[in-house]
Amino acid sequence: MAFESLASRLQSAFDKLRGRGKIDEASVNEAMREVRLALLEADVNFKVVKDFVARVKERAIGQDVLKSLTPGQMVIKVVNEELTELMGGNVAKIAVAPKAPTVVMMVGLQGAGKTTTTGKLAKYLQKQNRKPLLVACDIYRPAAIKQLQVLGGQVGAPVFALGDKVSPVEIAKQALEHAKANHLDYVLLDTAGRLHIDEALMDELKQVREVAKPDEILLVVDAMTGQDAVNVADSFNQQLELTGVILTKLDGDTRGGAALSVKAVTGKPIKFAGMGEKLDALEPFHPDRMASRILGMGDVLSLIEKAQEAVDEEKAKQMEKQMRQGEFTFDMFLDSMQQMRKLGPLEDLLGMLPGMNKMKDLKVDEKQLGRTEAIVQSMTKAERANPDLLNANRRKRIAAGSGTTVQEVNRFIKQFEEMKKMMKQFSGMSDKMNKKMNKLGKKKGGGLQLPFGNKGGLPMMPDDKKKGGMNFPFNFKPPFK
Repeated sequence: MAFESLASRLQSAFDKLRGRGKIDEASVNEAMREVRLALLEADVNFKVVKDFVARVKERAIGQDVLKSLTPGQMVIKVVNEELTELMGGNVAKIAVAPKAPTVVMMVGLQGAGKTTTTGKLAKYLQKQNRKPLLVACDIYRPAAIKQLQVLGGQVGAPVFALGDKVSPVEIAKQALEHAKANHLDYVLLDTAGRLHIDEALMDELKQVREVAKPDEILLVVDAMTGQDAVNVADSFNQQLELTGVILTKLDGDTRGGAALSVKAVTGKPIKFAGMGEKLDALEPFHPDRMASRILGMGDVLSLIEKAQEAVDEEKAKQMEKQMRQGEFTFDMFLDSMQQMRKLGPLEDLLGMLPGMNKMKDLKVDEKQLGRTEAIVQSMTKAERANPDLLNANRRKRIAAGSGTTVQEVNRFIKQFEEMKKMMKQFSGMSDKMNKKMNKLGKKKGGGLQLPFGNKGGLPMMPDDKKKGGMNFPFNFKPPFK
């Protein structure tokens, strides 16, 4: 999980400050010492760490913090704001040229995931209702052109390739003409990489830049390489004047040194982060959300955005209606499982909830979820609709079909029946409660004031996605933005 070890170290440092009615300068210095060590262990640039700790200490020892009613929380708020600023502050959106097409030049070393990221970016742009063109400018790496063509086929985007005998400069030139003629919105140039930075690579990239006149020059770097990634970014920036950085494999980077250093060292923002192997696993980089995740405050907004993309709203409404009426079938259970798995690994989703990253022993067995899914899929339509049909012989057949044991099938069916009973009880209670509240509301001459605001939203869930406001119970104001 991204930033796991760094988050653990920082949270243990702040646990000593939380809950204290009063803190002094010595307590802040002690916490900052822990923060400094945590950041250095995370492979954050030494100068960046030094400046960061100095800024936090200067603000944390101020009178407003030390004399506040919750000084520990105020210090954490300062760290949260400084971490957000360190990673870029605001979200850096991809450029849009005044006149189409917008040209994006993808650069980087071999092995960073440049070609795959180009395909992911095309998929992301399609979700924004844009029409991208993938251009194969890497004529040196074996099968680079073929790889881009396969990725184009998977995302449904056109690929422009002239083979490996034409120069990258000429390919870029003809690709721009093709994009204009076909009214395409974006041109994504997948340029050649090297195992290390050399003069020949830079000269070629500069020539492509002169011809293509890109609106964006995005450097793709492997987040797991830590300070090496930052050094590569600095070198490319000096030669090409980058407009932004894309960090790949951030989901596997438990330390986070590259993400925390690259903006401070190069002055260029992180625009996207690769959060998995799938083609839709490229996300805009949100510094504020990432800072919240590092400090254990979760990332509920990203979780909601994922859910909105993955979940079929009409199907979800229909399912909710059936559940309210006390109906719950194996088909509904299977649908719920499949929609949930579209969101990504469950451990990553749990990590987006506030405080969940402290539960280190909480492990989700994805294989067990797969076995449960296989049990339901091994049932006939009639069996899924009517569990009473599941006698001993049928259960034996389901176990054989799903590659599980009869005991596992029996256990799952028992748990399913218990869940079904519970849902019926809740639906009955909900109906009674609604009737009582409606009667009470009519007597008082108006609607009741719900404890979580008039909209009746759940606590800790955003009330307004655009504003990002949190719907805290009883109008509690959190110390964080």
